[in-house]
Amino acid sequence: MSYETFRHFADSWGLVVMALTYLIFVGWAFLPRNRSRNRDAATMIFKDADHG
Repeated sequence: MSYETFRHFADSWGLVVMALTYLIFVGWAFLPRNRSRNRDAATMIFKDADHG
C-alpha cells in the first residue's frame, strides 16, 4: 500500500469512521440505562462537601 493510496483512504473513509465512532459514544452516554451512572459522575465532586 503506497502513501498516496493510504492518504486517499484516510481522507475519505477515515473521516466517516471517526464520525460514526463519535456518534456511537455520544449515543451510548444518552441511553436510559446510563442515566444513574451519569448523574453519579456529575455529582461526585459534591459528595463530601457537607462533611468538612
